[in-house]
Amino acid sequence: MRLRRRRFLQLAGAALALPTLPRARAESYPARPVHVVVGQAAGSSSDIVSRLIAQRLSERLGQQFIVEDRPGAGGNIATEAVEHAPADGYTMLLVNAQNSINAALYDKIDFLHDIAPVGGVFRVPLVMEVNPNFPARTVPEFIAYAKANPGRINMASAGKGGPQHLAGELFKVMAGVDMVHVPYRGSTPALVDLLAGQVQVMFDVTPSSLPHIRAGRLRALAITTASRSAVLPDLPTLSEFLPGYEASAWIGFGVPAATPAAAIETLNREVNNAIVDPTINKRLTDLGGVVLPPGPPTDFGKLITEDIAKWVGVVKATGLKPE
Repeated sequence: MRLRRRRFLQLAGAALALPTLPRARAESYPARPVHVVVGQAAGSSSDIVSRLIAQRLSERLGQQFIVEDRPGAGGNIATEAVEHAPADGYTMLLVNAQNSINAALYDKIDFLHDIAPVGGVFRVPLVMEVNPNFPARTVPEFIAYAKANPGRINMASAGKGGPQHLAGELFKVMAGVDMVHVPYRGSTPALVDLLAGQVQVMFDVTPSSLPHIRAGRLRALAITTASRSAVLPDLPTLSEFLPGYEASAWIGFGVPAATPAAAIETLNREVNNAIVDPTINKRLTDLGGVVLPPGPPTDFGKLITEDIAKWVGVVKATGLKPE
């Protein structure tokens, strides 16, 4: 009888312990796949970087980080999808300069109220590039040709109100030229038409354009940052011809504003670990960007705030209005 009673108590104790196991698992984050929503097209710099970091997060955290490209409306479709997703850490947004530009363009957008910053990845210059059949080989030659042919140059961009568009609009104002803006749904389709000669010029971020420039399929005229790029050291800056010109883009991650702090801390830690990893760091550098210093979410929030203020000034200078 003693053995039976002892055995009963052992089984009862084990049975009571069983319901606690799923609860213990649920407390660990992440406990299921995380979706990373990207507002740009497949093959864009945002898509490339998101997949690079997502793979690293998957390896480190033991759950899949699934990248979903949802281009359109200047990135607002993806942003709104994340804003309305459950704030549980299982939906992330690939955040970039497009988001700060949208906040500058649209009064109804309060980006930092709706999206909590997680961490920055890197800053990238843009390249002023033309189809190789275009007659101008330098920026001064391009400006002279544009002035002699007003309204006859088609300028592609990844979408109205994006970094590529505003970089081009700033160039138009400072150079005093008239070009026709042709917006696309992302860099990839814009580059396809630029390569085919359907449009003549584009201000594109380096990650998506570098392979075409190196292969001679596109001709780079200048870099948009204040200093020259390490990946294109012989390429002049636009500020060498238009003093004061500067434009750049950046990439990072965010989550819905009410996401638990513990989940944000975990994601921030792993994004920071990813960008300092030698292999990933080199890959980002090879794409033409400058890796941002690892830091807390507040550092990335400050970058976004400052960038919004900058683009507010550009929007006012160019007179750009949202559609």
